[in-house]
Amino acid sequence: MTSASQLNEQNLRQFTGTENWYRHGINRSVIFTDGAKFVADEGGAYWLLDTIAICQRYEKRVAAEEFQVWKLTVIADRTATLTCDDGNGNIVYTQNIEYTDFPLDEIKLYFTDNTILLPSEY
Repeated sequence: MTSASQLNEQNLRQFTGTENWYRHGINRSVIFTDGAKFVADEGGAYWLLDTIAICQRYEKRVAAEEFQVWKLTVIADRTATLTCDDGNGNIVYTQNIEYTDFPLDEIKLYFTDNTILLPSEY
């Protein structure tokens, strides 16, 4: 992550669609949008996209959900919790993260139709 990260709520609001699609390097069936790439680039969070993509292949409860809401919540001590729910608040996956330098307190990403995207891009 760069020290002058542009990752903030105001900049995230500019993403209301995507002009480009990026294929994930590990799970080639997953693509992501300009907004998701911006989060990964500016937040140093390709690990977040990796987790979402890898879970599609190895976590049966996650893969069973057509629509997924991924939420990263960062706590003041720089630990975090990553959850995936079915869009109705039913959590199907949780991962505790021992340390992150992700710059926002919280972010949500959607996963649907093999695509990782920001809620504003849906």
